Amino acid sequence: MNAPGLTRRNPGPWWGYWFLQQADRWLPRWIFRPGLIAGTWVAVGLMAGPREQSRAFLGDVLGRPARLTEVWRHFQAFADLLVLRLRVARGGLHRCRLAPENAAAFTGLVDSSQPALFGTFHFGRSDLLGFLFQGRGRHVAMVRRQVDNSDDTRWLGRLFGRWVSFIWINDPAALSLALKEALEAGHSLALQCDRLDIGAKVETFPFLGAPRQFPFAIYHLAILFRRPVIFCVGLPDGDDGTLVVSSPVFTPDGAGRDANLERARAHFGAVLAQLETRVRQQPTLWFNFRPLPRPDGSESAQRPCAPA
Repeated sequence: MNAPGLTRRNPGPWWGYWFLQQADRWLPRWIFRPGLIAGTWVAVGLMAGPREQSRAFLGDVLGRPARLTEVWRHFQAFADLLVLRLRVARGGLHRCRLAPENAAAFTGLVDSSQPALFGTFHFGRSDLLGFLFQGRGRHVAMVRRQVDNSDDTRWLGRLFGRWVSFIWINDPAALSLALKEALEAGHSLALQCDRLDIGAKVETFPFLGAPRQFPFAIYHLAILFRRPVIFCVGLPDGDDGTLVVSSPVFTPDGAGRDANLERARAHFGAVLAQLETRVRQQPTLWFNFRPLPRPDGSESAQRPCAPA
C-alpha cells in the first residue's frame, strides 16, 4: 500500500541519511564518533521544536528543568539509534537476546505459526524489532507513517523485504482496509502504540504522572480477528545488540467483547506501568518527541516535531 502523498519529512537535510551511512562506513571510529557528537550539538542548536519537546519531556520525568547537556544526551541517544539502523540496513550483524521476563510466553508465540499482534513504543531499540523478527520465519506487516526522506526505513525494507512489509498510515481512509487485508492474509502486525496515528480507538491510562491518551486499536483488532497480543521493547545491549523485553500474552477468549476489553485494559495498564519504570530509569531512550495527549486535549494542540 503506497502512501498517496508525502507531506512530512524527518528533520535534517535531504542528504543526511546518505552522509551518515557513508561516514560511518568509511571513516575511522576516532574521527566518526567526535564528528557525530559535534553534529548532535548542531542539531540541538538548530532544531528548536524537538529541543523544546525534549526539554519538556525530560522535565516531566526528572521533576525539575532539564539541563542543556541532558537535552543533548537525549538527541545523542537518538542519533546513535539512527546510526545503528543504518548499519543493520547495510547488512551489519546485530545480536538479539531475550530477557528472562516472560521469555517462555514470547518464545512460544513467536516460534508458533499463529499470526499475532506485536505492540511496541518509540523507546530504545524497539524500532528495529519488526525487522529482527525475520529470523523466526514469520511475515510481519509494520504499520508506519511514510515520510519523504526516511532512507533508513527504505533500506531496511529492501534488506528484509522477504519477511517484512509496510502498511502506511498516511491515508486514514485506507488504513482499516489495509489492516483487515493483512490480518486475513495471515500476517502478523507490528504497531507502535504511543502516537494517536492508528485509528480512532483511544483509551486513557495513567502515565508519567498524568492521565494520557493512547491508541487502543491493537486490542480491538485482536478481539475482532481472535489474535494474541504481546508487547516488546528493545533495550541497548552493547553497541551491536538488543535485549528484547516482552509482556505477558493477551489472548482473546469466548467471554464476549466487553469482558475481553476489560481484560485488555488491565493488560495494557500493566504494560504501561512497566514501560514507565523503564522510561524513568533511562529517559533519554524515549524517542516519541511528541506530547502525549491528555483527555481534555490540553497537550494535543502542540505541534509535533518528531521524526516519524
